[in-house]
Amino acid sequence: MTFVDAPGLAPWRDGDRPLDERVDALLAEMTLEEKVAQLGSVWVDISPAGSEGTGGNVAPLQDLFMKDGADLADRMRDGVGHLTRVYGTAPVSPAEGAAGLRKLQEQVIAANRFGIPAIAHEECLTGFATYGATAYPTPLAWAATFDPALVERMAVAIGDDLRAVGVHQGLSPVLDVVRDYRWGRVEETLGEDPYLVGQIGAAYVRGLENAGIIATLKHFAGYAASRAGRNHAPVSIGPREMADVILPPFETAIRDGGARSVMNSYTDIDGVPVGANAGLLRGVLRDQWGFDGTVVADYWAVPFLAMNHHVAADEAHAGAIALRAGIDVELPETVGYGTRLVEQVRAGHVEEALVDEAVRRVLRQKIELGLLGDGPLVPEDAGDVDLDSPRNRDLARTVAERSVVLLSNPTGALPLASGTTARIAVIGPCADDPQTLLGCYAFPNHVLDRFPDHGMGLPIAPVLDLLRTEFPDADLHYARGTDVSGDDTSGIAEAAALAGQSDLVLLFVGDRAGLFGNGTSGEGCDAAHLALPGVQPELVEAVLATGTPAVLVVVSGRPYAIGAYADRAAAALQAFLPGVEGGTAIAGVLSGRVEPSGRLPVQIPGSPFVNPSTYLQPPLGLRTDGISVSDPTPAFPFGHGLSYTTVTYDAMATSADRCPTDGTVEARVTVTNTGARAAEEVVQLYASDPVAQVARPVAQLVGFARVPLAPGQTREVVFEIPADAFSYTDPGLRRIVEPGVIALTAGPSAADRPLRSEILLTGDTVVLGRARRLTTHARVPEPAS
Repeated sequence: MTFVDAPGLAPWRDGDRPLDERVDALLAEMTLEEKVAQLGSVWVDISPAGSEGTGGNVAPLQDLFMKDGADLADRMRDGVGHLTRVYGTAPVSPAEGAAGLRKLQEQVIAANRFGIPAIAHEECLTGFATYGATAYPTPLAWAATFDPALVERMAVAIGDDLRAVGVHQGLSPVLDVVRDYRWGRVEETLGEDPYLVGQIGAAYVRGLENAGIIATLKHFAGYAASRAGRNHAPVSIGPREMADVILPPFETAIRDGGARSVMNSYTDIDGVPVGANAGLLRGVLRDQWGFDGTVVADYWAVPFLAMNHHVAADEAHAGAIALRAGIDVELPETVGYGTRLVEQVRAGHVEEALVDEAVRRVLRQKIELGLLGDGPLVPEDAGDVDLDSPRNRDLARTVAERSVVLLSNPTGALPLASGTTARIAVIGPCADDPQTLLGCYAFPNHVLDRFPDHGMGLPIAPVLDLLRTEFPDADLHYARGTDVSGDDTSGIAEAAALAGQSDLVLLFVGDRAGLFGNGTSGEGCDAAHLALPGVQPELVEAVLATGTPAVLVVVSGRPYAIGAYADRAAAALQAFLPGVEGGTAIAGVLSGRVEPSGRLPVQIPGSPFVNPSTYLQPPLGLRTDGISVSDPTPAFPFGHGLSYTTVTYDAMATSADRCPTDGTVEARVTVTNTGARAAEEVVQLYASDPVAQVARPVAQLVGFARVPLAPGQTREVVFEIPADAFSYTDPGLRRIVEPGVIALTAGPSAADRPLRSEILLTGDTVVLGRARRLTTHARVPEPAS
């Protein structure tokens, strides 16, 4: 399919002209109806006849809004802005998806005078969310790697796959900073620290964008801070928490990552829905940060302004409010925009200049993507693309291996030699179900649950099979014990009996991700408390009561309160839904074939009922004996993770004991591997502000680096810290760097920071603006030969 302009080349198709000139020329020729059409979207199920699903939604309240294809021509009249999830709605092969996308693009082109195609977007939270594509570890697992370079390589591979089949935009990454572990979508996040979220998120964005895919930041902003961790619930946070915790990752991903799209949050903040909040969507994004990309609506967020938030009288009014607030494109279908928006403009309720502003951004991106060129919209070989290639599998395995966290190993029970002949009991619901390795946006969990005849769509071995491979000489026996959810305890006695007859227990508990209640983790699967789901706590207690050494392996999408078990287990591992190669990674860590190097991007709670706040707390947010009997101390702190060797933190030195408030200071941290095994240590740098105008965190991450260490090796990490890293939002809501003492500490976790150095910030108070420096650059010099 190619573009043909006759008799001459239209100016907007002339690649020799400046981009803005091409956009302006096209916009000047368009009617109001044609312009508004570019702000809408169409969602069509192109799956072959006879492949209908069994029901269930992949977007909130989808069943209320989803349309059939009968009125497709009318919905495409005058053009379309976006085509929604052509590959990701039902199980279609790359060939079927490519054929369907070609046909839809032909219809879009034929429906408008200018032959403007649509932007095709897909979900890519754990890889390309389509049938047969690699399901990578969840974002929480990416964050556990503390490895931005690896995440960027993974994102390039995901972007290459999307681009190879004619997709232009990916709806990822999620940059919501975790505030409450009960929230179902914790698995989709990059953790609880804004600096870590920003660095890993920006790396993912760079990877997608370098592959030619528009990255979409979700969910701007405050979505994860909902009351009681409930999906879509209102958000009640102050402006400083918003500025210092919630917003920085988005700013980093835009300015350092180059993201070209942002998706609004469903929630309201202090009563104002984000989809109606011009202060966020225009004031912060565009005026403060200079963002010039598109703002797309989260699915149905425009009609939700009327239906759920009641800030609009009807869908037409909702469309007017959304456009005025700053939403450029309505997804996944046109409800409040389209003809309703045209009527709002003609009636004088919406300025046409606002339409022009939004359309200009959409057209600019279409030209940048090459959609007004003369090449094929869908590559001719799209149907032959291997979406689960060896390259993908290798990356998925590496991310999974680097994300597994060794929480405890008090007796040295691990590693378990691969040649062991011990009698091993493998127990628990997460050992034999491969879907427990996957996140809620992985296609087998996200879509295929509605298509039971299609299987998993790609080979995914359960952990149990891979343990048999990893330990071929062991006498392995399996008992499920219980399901992930539900109240059936009938199998616990059998599991406990097996444990009692064994030399060692490998106990696998955790989550099975799903959507809107069809899982224990995932979108709409919020938790009332932080105990393991169902009757798994009873299973754990029964196994531990046997006295057989038990290695607890938690495979989950959120951190669960395992503090009551930690000191009774022989060892404990945490794997955050590690993807298609997760079983291999877990087995490798258990045997020692893989050196554990993951670190916690969220704390592991000590109690299921004292819902702990995240580690970013001022003094009164921590344990306060004599003030409160409620103890939020975690079982395992942020940044924690062990290896099978020992690493000492030897020294920290700064380049100077003074630094201007607009300057940079260098910190050098020296670490030594004092054990007999090679390792990768994640060196973490924290800052504390002992006296400030507002209550500040006791410690906050400002830098990190993975450091390969051979046995006996000493290496140095050099951190170049901009003074901007010590900034905060003052009582007047200005972001400032003020003179005074800053304490720098380094160590293996937020709770273990043995090295300390103080610097004095000097000079005048600096008020930061758009040029704020967002990254502490770290380097690990090569050791002298």
